[in-house]
Amino acid sequence: MQDYVDLAEKNGVTLLDNGKCQFCGANTKRGIHECLEIFNLGFHQIDFANIENHIYRFLTVDAHTLQHPEIHGRWNNHFHLSRLHLIFKYDVKWSYKLSPKLSEYLNTYKAHKKDEYLTPPPILERGEITTTDILENSINEKRCKDLIKRWAQEVYDKWNVHHSVVDNIVKGFLHVK
Repeated sequence: MQDYVDLAEKNGVTLLDNGKCQFCGANTKRGIHECLEIFNLGFHQIDFANIENHIYRFLTVDAHTLQHPEIHGRWNNHFHLSRLHLIFKYDVKWSYKLSPKLSEYLNTYKAHKKDEYLTPPPILERGEITTTDILENSINEKRCKDLIKRWAQEVYDKWNVHHSVVDNIVKGFLHVK
C-alpha cells in the first residue's frame, strides 16, 4: 500500500518538511506532515464513537482529502467530492455502509471514463478553513462541529467546476443504491 509520500512522489510533488502546509496553508511548523498528523489525531471535542457524530468524520475526511489531492490517487477526488455532493445537495444521511457502495459504483463508472480527471482548484485556494483553524478554534463540541461543517462546505464550493460531473455520478449511484 502506498503512503502519502509515495503518492506525492508519483504525482511529481516534492513535500516540504517545514513551515505552513504547502497545500491548504494550515499554520503548521512541519508542513503537510503536521497537517496530516492533526487530521489523523482527530478533533477531541467530538465523540466519534457516537453514531450521530459519524457525519463529522466523513466531512473531515472529504474536506482534508480535497484540500490535499496531490497526496492521494486521482479517483479519490471523484469519491470525496461525490460524497460531499450527496450530503450537501441531496441531503443523504451518510453512513459507513454507503462508502463501499459508492466505491463499487465508482469502479464501474471509471471503467468507462479512463480519461476523466477532476482538476483541483489552485493550491492554497481550496477553502480558507484548515486543520489548524479547527484545532485552535474548537472551544467545545458545538463549535468544533460548526467549523467542520463550514470547512467541508467551503472545500466543496471551491470544487464547483466539477459539480456537474459528480452530479452524474451521484444520480447513477442513487439509481443503483
